[in-house]
Parts: sequence; structure tokens; C-alpha cells
Amino acid sequence: MSAAVQISVVVPVLDEEQSLPVLYAEVRETIERLGQSFELIFVDDHSTDGSLRAMLHLGAGDARVRVIRFRRNFGQTAALAAGFEFARGEVVITMDGDLQNDPADIPLLIETLEQGWDIVAGWRRDRHDRVWTRRLPSWLANRLINLVTGTRIHDTGCTLKAFRAQIIKNLPLYAEQHRFLPAMSRSSGARVTEVVVNHRARRFGTSKYGLERAFHVLLDLFTVKLIAQFSHRPLHYFGLFSLPFAVISAWFLFMSTVDWGKLSLHHEWTRMMGFVVLLFFMLAVYFVMLGLLSELAVMASGMHRRGVLERVVATIRGPGDRP
Repeated sequence: MSAAVQISVVVPVLDEEQSLPVLYAEVRETIERLGQSFELIFVDDHSTDGSLRAMLHLGAGDARVRVIRFRRNFGQTAALAAGFEFARGEVVITMDGDLQNDPADIPLLIETLEQGWDIVAGWRRDRHDRVWTRRLPSWLANRLINLVTGTRIHDTGCTLKAFRAQIIKNLPLYAEQHRFLPAMSRSSGARVTEVVVNHRARRFGTSKYGLERAFHVLLDLFTVKLIAQFSHRPLHYFGLFSLPFAVISAWFLFMSTVDWGKLSLHHEWTRMMGFVVLLFFMLAVYFVMLGLLSELAVMASGMHRRGVLERVVATIRGPGDRP
């Protein structure tokens, strides 16, 4: 059955009991119309309503429905990572379980993927969410993520995406990093694009997200920047942190040399300037040493060699190579 599955649809679920039967029917109708085999993977993030019962009921009636349940609530990123781990399809589709993502967009995602892309992200251009608590924070987060990672995606928070399985299964995924998947994949050479998708108003329940997630996104952004662009050269990453401290230290040292000719070594201003120079110089040295230790850790882990192998698309045999 594993080899026969063409499309895996991964849906993280948290208290979406009423939405699940409707979502299952829409996904089944859409993909069956394509004429491709599929599996629908529900990942229960320890729901407290009847969601698990609804998923098991759907699975009992259709062997293509698979259910994964967490022992406790771990979050959407962990749910997606579990779905990726157990997915058997050549193409992996991710979507929310609240019916705001439209399964009717799945054919568009797959068609775009078949044009040569590795990841196709959905863009909810016309969102049906509250402006101040959802749309505005999302707009600001998208601009910041694009600025830091260099990935030109309008809607990084949209769960509706399509991935080639070999791309998504090789990505480390934890914390709140599901929104950074295009950026993390792009750093390894994956071809990423986006398409406009339909966004529907919520029919059942309430949103599970609030403004408090903005802080977590900001912290994870620094982690993703390190993983996506500096995982094979961490010294460059920590060197960027050390540079401002080195510049400030040099500036204070220059100012000190200008004033030391006029002031006594025991003058309070002179002592303070010397302390500031030493403090910022030690901070610069600290980040450089941290980068060197990271380089040793990367070298010991063999990540440099794996990075080379990940960049190889195929090997070409020469006339003298043995089969």
C-alpha cells in the first residue's frame, strides 16, 4: 500500500469535532476526482472534545484514513512533523482542520508542483479573519520573515501547502517552525513558489491562536536564520553578533586615546572608558569563541559532508566507472 499512495494529506487537529466529517468528505471527493490514490492523516494534538472519536469513526469506515494521537498537547509544528514522519505519499499536502482551508485548492497545488516546483505555498489573499488580532499581526510577521530569510512568500502562516516527500522528510522541524518550512527548504536548493488559494470563514468552534504567538515566532526566526543559512558555517552567524560589539569597543578605544592625553589615569572618566572598552571587547571575543565551538560541533557531527550529499541531484557515471 505504501508504494501505491500518491498523495498524503496531513491535518493537525485540536478540538475540531464538528469540522472533521465535512473536511473528510471534501478531501475524498476532491482527490478521487483527480483519479489518484491518497491517504488522509489526522494528527490529534490531544483534543479535549470528541475529535478523536470522530477521527476513529472515519477511519473505521475508510482504510485511507489514519489517526495519530499525542499523549499531550505539543502544538501544530509537532503535529505536522509526526504527519510527515508517517506519510507514505509522493506528495504531501498540509492543511488545517477547521475548514478555513479549502480542499478544492488541492488540484491547483498539485498541478503547480508538477511544473517543476518542490514546495507550493498557499496565499490567503482574501482572508476571513479579524483584522487586529489575526490579519495585521500576520502581515507584520510575514514582512519580518521575508526580510530575515529572503524568502518571498506573502503568507508564511498559511498551512495549506504542497511538498515533495523527499524534501519535507529531510527537514528538522520543532518548536513553532512550521511557518518557516519554505525558508528552511529553500536554503538547501528547493524550488519554492506560491499560489492564491481560497480562505473560508470559520464555521465551527473558535480560533486556537492569539497575539501571544508573535513572541514565539520572533524567537524561532533567529533559530531558522541559523539553520537555513548558517548551519554549515556557524562562525559566520556568531561573527555577525560579535561585529557590533567589536565596532563599539574600537570606537570607545579611539575616544579614550583622544582624551587620555588630557586626563589623569586616575580620572573617573578614564577608568569608565577603559571598563567599557574591555566589556565590549570581551563580548566580541565571546561570540567569536562561541562560533568556533559551533564549528567544532558541526565538524564532529559530519554535517559538512551531509550538506555536500544533499546538494547532489544525481551521480553521472563515466566510461571507466564500474556499475
